[in-house]
Amino acid sequence: MKQFVKRLAALALSGLLCTALLSGCAKDGEGMALAVCVGSAPESLDPIYAEDTEGQTVLAHLYENLMRVTVDSTGKTSVLPGMAKSVDQEEETKEGAITVTYTFRLRSARWSDGQPVTAGDFVYAWQRLANPATGSRYADLLSVVKGYQEARAAKDMSLLQVTAKNDSTLVVTLNGRYDWFLKEVCTSPAAMPLRQDVVQKLKAASGDKSWWEGDPTQLVTNGPYTVASLEEGRLLQLTANDRYYAAQPGPQSVTFHFAGSPEEAWSLYESKTVDAVWPLPDARLTELAADPEWSPLPELATYAALFNCASETFGDPALREAMTLAIDRNALAQAAGAAALPAEGVVPPGVPENEEGDFRALSAPLLDNGPEGYEARCQQARDLLAEAGYNSGADLGELEFLYLKNDVNDAVAQLLCQQWLEVLGVQAVPKGLTERGLMSALRNGEYDLAGRTLTASANDAECFLMSWTTESRENLVRYESSAYDTLMKIVAGAADGTARMGCLHDAEALLLMNSAFAPLYTKGTAWELRETFTGAFRDPRGWFSFANVVTRTA
Repeated sequence: MKQFVKRLAALALSGLLCTALLSGCAKDGEGMALAVCVGSAPESLDPIYAEDTEGQTVLAHLYENLMRVTVDSTGKTSVLPGMAKSVDQEEETKEGAITVTYTFRLRSARWSDGQPVTAGDFVYAWQRLANPATGSRYADLLSVVKGYQEARAAKDMSLLQVTAKNDSTLVVTLNGRYDWFLKEVCTSPAAMPLRQDVVQKLKAASGDKSWWEGDPTQLVTNGPYTVASLEEGRLLQLTANDRYYAAQPGPQSVTFHFAGSPEEAWSLYESKTVDAVWPLPDARLTELAADPEWSPLPELATYAALFNCASETFGDPALREAMTLAIDRNALAQAAGAAALPAEGVVPPGVPENEEGDFRALSAPLLDNGPEGYEARCQQARDLLAEAGYNSGADLGELEFLYLKNDVNDAVAQLLCQQWLEVLGVQAVPKGLTERGLMSALRNGEYDLAGRTLTASANDAECFLMSWTTESRENLVRYESSAYDTLMKIVAGAADGTARMGCLHDAEALLLMNSAFAPLYTKGTAWELRETFTGAFRDPRGWFSFANVVTRTA
């Protein structure tokens, strides 16, 4: 991490050089109007509530965080200074506790209305994100900030150690070493700066709507674009922000067309109404999957069967292990679509470990998905069930398997419950719920079995694993292990990157050894950009950037 911070000055210089180089190509994109489709209309353009790809993609064009993600001509992404022109890091150890303080010095940047971007804009936005009253699912992005738990418990956001030393200096103190803070939190749409006066003004004018909904063209932004027009349910047009501090080699305008289905999105692409499209329909994915050289882009998501470890039934780890062994992940992945793969662990593919590869690729599979060994695993599952005191799964009575209702989840739930019935005699009945209904049952512990997509707000293995500590509010299975808690505390304080990753691998193995839940399959995706263009990229966390798209030269 220290090396990363020391490189910021060099990165800033290289960023300016890259901008200059791209500006040399700007004649190809100068005045260009780009049209894209990345799904349906965004559910929210409030940074702390935008959970979908559509909303996060739009926000990534409207606002800029302390750091920004860029892509070079080879497709390799880098993290460069954004609103922060420089950052210093200072570490302190007191009574065995490590704190790391980052001091960000902001560049001379302005909002689209001409007002300066200040450290106070970040303080306001981050306090708003952390505040339990707002109920943002991304609040835990800031759980690494010192004072986070105390601020939430006391409902006093001034306890969060994010402060403005002056208008151009932001100070953030973390409660440990977190290698992903600069690269993930400081580039996340959820942590983008906001002007308090603008939010309050728009909120007063929006009536019953959210503050951003009344008139999106009145949004004041600090990113490369502003909102030019909105046709509700049809399209959103962005235009270049002439107050943005950096040269813009890409499109003068970006128009987002909204589609109700992948098939509709694809028809927009085929008719050349748009030049970039996501998501792709099943037919196109199947066509791509026929090529043995093709592989889907990994998503930061693992679909899993959750066991309520605090319930009378599934408090028994032997029963949980039996249920896990009876699962045929290959069949479930096939039911989930062409871009799904059988899960090999909790952390999905695509999460980086070091320059040699990603976390999953550098670890032996923790889950055995070999078809040749499935019957042996089923027999082991039956033996474990008997050891747990059950003559057959029917002794458990009728159980419910709760899940978020949609076509893919319907198919997966039906097949999974069939596997448990055929292998163990366990009678689990699928029950599809709304997102609100499912989350209510999970948070209140009113379930035995449930299906849930496990995601992380940052592209680091720690973020997939920190949810399962005893005190985590995201520990929906109510798993408790002092050994696991200890491992995760060691991770938070690890100074050596190799040792840190070793502990993360150990923690993942322990979590699966105790069968806290059963990973089923990992998700993949694909998108297309017309061959005449280059410069677009998809962030591993899901959103897209079209700000640097230019016409491809020979």
